[in-house]
Amino acid sequence: MRKSKGYRSRTRRLLSKKPRERGKISISRILHNYLPGEKVCIKIDSGIHKGMPHRRYHGKIGVVKEKRGRSYVLEVGEGNETKILIARPEHFKSHEG
Repeated sequence: MRKSKGYRSRTRRLLSKKPRERGKISISRILHNYLPGEKVCIKIDSGIHKGMPHRRYHGKIGVVKEKRGRSYVLEVGEGNETKILIARPEHFKSHEG
């Protein structure tokens, strides 16, 4: 039997939560408004499947470009390129510094 190559393959440790992190997330995390040019840290919340970026961007720093519906367009550097992601605010938080 060949191995699965799905969207969330090999994420058992990466997307697992600690016991106190489980359950519903705070409403302020969903309702927070991000301004264009603001830096955010991508931290995928595995409890919410909508608007989830790919696992390769987990832990990366992105720059907010625009708001598109309920989601945000982020620009993330990967190697020598910059990639464009569309993700919901549940999957990132403000980056200080």
